[in-house]
Amino acid sequence: MMQKVRGIVSDFDEYQGHKIQKLSLTNANGVTLSLLTLGATIYEIMVPTKSGTHNIVLNYYNSKDYLANPFYVCMAIGRTAGRIMAGQIVLNGQTTQLPQNEGTTTLHGGPEGFNSQIWQGKIIQTATGDAIEMSHLQTGDGYPGEMQVKIIYTLSPDDVIGIKYIATSTADTVFNPTQHVYFNLGREDTIAKQMLKINAAHIQELDQNKIPTGKQIPVKHTPFDFQQPTNLGKAIAEMNNTTEKGFDDIFVVNQDQKLIAELSDPKTKISVGIESDRNGLVMFTANSFTHDQMNLIRTKGVGKPYEGITLEPQTLSKAGSTRDFSAIELKKGEEKPYTIKYHLHYKK
Repeated sequence: MMQKVRGIVSDFDEYQGHKIQKLSLTNANGVTLSLLTLGATIYEIMVPTKSGTHNIVLNYYNSKDYLANPFYVCMAIGRTAGRIMAGQIVLNGQTTQLPQNEGTTTLHGGPEGFNSQIWQGKIIQTATGDAIEMSHLQTGDGYPGEMQVKIIYTLSPDDVIGIKYIATSTADTVFNPTQHVYFNLGREDTIAKQMLKINAAHIQELDQNKIPTGKQIPVKHTPFDFQQPTNLGKAIAEMNNTTEKGFDDIFVVNQDQKLIAELSDPKTKISVGIESDRNGLVMFTANSFTHDQMNLIRTKGVGKPYEGITLEPQTLSKAGSTRDFSAIELKKGEEKPYTIKYHLHYKK
């Protein structure tokens, strides 16, 4: 009989007078997924190796470290992932002005997005064992309607992490959540030796504010071509003459395969396949990670450029000059789920 996944809850620390809890799931293979109630943050994904367990995501020593910099390390993102031009959404012919937190744009749900909230976390039961439920009533962020959100995190007996976002709203609004997980599958300080494949033949063209123009650019014969496994260090070097000096780009996913992306480390033999039924993937290679205010455990209290890579599944919005938000609209009273899965592979 297959041993079921087991969950535990423990105290992590305090943030601004609030107790922050850590909730963990462990399966019979020795894989552990841990979350923090601050920001519904993935704190650890521990996988077994020949030399002991290895955490494949970036994390900090303390809760306060997660909000001491603008990088959303492993936090839940919502109501809307990505950037909204001028911080304005248009629904039913009505324009709503949102708080702007990156110049003139609203980024990742604005200053009061999912990542800044303290969630209610608990262990729930499923057919294969325990799971983690994070819940929150999202208000006061400038978006229309009060949004009741649940995020269910599961770990299967065969090492698949599932994330299911479920939301309802008291008014027509927008909903396009993701998880801002920074992976580093190796034991080195950067992702330079890791390999990435993305099932995308195009990227979205972006303007100077990183807002999609509506044009799609073929990736073939460019540094953006990850249609076959590609060394990240080499790809990042090809972007060295750009302002970003790396990647912060939106890939148009081909939805003809189960996995939209695969990240692997040739040395540790660890890989992650990302499954999503949505048509977009944002890739950011931590180009602008700084030494200060980045109290990361991996690099013993500092941050380094290219220390991790985040691959953020989401729905491609048409939020440029067309002001068309129909792709991410959530109607009043409607319940809408989105799911992301991480397929883990490793060798003991």
